[in-house]
Amino acid sequence: MFAKQDKKRDGFMLNGSFADEGYDWWWHSFTAVNDATGEEKPFFIEYFTCNPELGGKDPVLGQDAYNLLTGKKPSYVMVKAGWWGSDAVQLHRYFGWENVKIHKRAPYSLEADDCFAGEYELRGSVEISSKDADEHPEWMCGSGSMEWDLKLHKMIPFNVGYGAGGFFRRLKAFAMYWHAEGMKTLYSGTVKANGVTYSVYPDRCYGYADKNWGEDFTSPWVWLSSCDLTSKLTGRRLNNSVFDIGGGCPVVFNIPLQKKLLSAFYYEGEEFEFNFSKFWTMTRTKFRCKETDDAVIWHVRQENRSALIDVKVKCLKKNMLLINYEAPNGTRKHNRLWNGGNGKGVISLYEKHNKGLYLIDEIRCGHVGCEYGVYSE
Repeated sequence: MFAKQDKKRDGFMLNGSFADEGYDWWWHSFTAVNDATGEEKPFFIEYFTCNPELGGKDPVLGQDAYNLLTGKKPSYVMVKAGWWGSDAVQLHRYFGWENVKIHKRAPYSLEADDCFAGEYELRGSVEISSKDADEHPEWMCGSGSMEWDLKLHKMIPFNVGYGAGGFFRRLKAFAMYWHAEGMKTLYSGTVKANGVTYSVYPDRCYGYADKNWGEDFTSPWVWLSSCDLTSKLTGRRLNNSVFDIGGGCPVVFNIPLQKKLLSAFYYEGEEFEFNFSKFWTMTRTKFRCKETDDAVIWHVRQENRSALIDVKVKCLKKNMLLINYEAPNGTRKHNRLWNGGNGKGVISLYEKHNKGLYLIDEIRCGHVGCEYGVYSE
């Protein structure tokens, strides 16, 4: 059963060895509507924390020239916000740890100046001038402004199982952990982007919320998710459905596991999970991601003992951005990590029977959150 909420996994995880070489972030993405024109626009907001034990009054940026030269590790809370589309941008605002309040246990909360994140509410603002963005490449962001005041209700989770449970967290067994407390999340409220006001409606926000934490990232990095789903067989909107795929090459006790993805499809109340860590399900995965001149394309095929899923998604590069992160050790190996919120695709879902495969549904998906990238050589 993957549809089990666990707010403990949404709590702050940077303790033990992760406290001086670890990151923990809460990611949110959703679609809003321009109040003046009715045009849709997909947004993202992330609260990213890094190396709290090394922190002080001011943020320490790992990509600062002096810190790169001396090998000084980064330490800060970063509020990342932005949007996708033809004017896609990411904006970063940094805080030193002495200026941050975190409630570590469930339900978590994080507060720094006017920026707040919790299980049920998001508030904040960020503004970067073009001059500052040009003069501070260590900020790893573009220019613009964004404000937000949002409520959220996490409807359907993807709990990946014991791999992110307390025992393996204490062992620091994985380099990167994942928990999607709200792979389908209802957002409501307002966003102001470069002075333009947008409204966020629960019934058309196509919202998503998850978190990642650990000491390093994964390469390749793969993520796909959407709750904007329509049956091609019946034409019916699937209002109680969502899928979520993540992973690439997990590292367990310093051993890389190639071509491994975790995924779940909640199909009108019926659960389908393809989870390599649950070995008894005999999950097998094949995936291919590629760049063309104008798009990024994903093809994921997974099967277990009882079901098979085939996912094909495409997102145009003109609507995406290259999202920026640095690792807790100060390196920046992901320099071409494509990130988007408006992919489109088709999912084929099958049930296995003695006589072969039975097609449950063929589904059109839109507003797909998507990522793909590999480490730079």
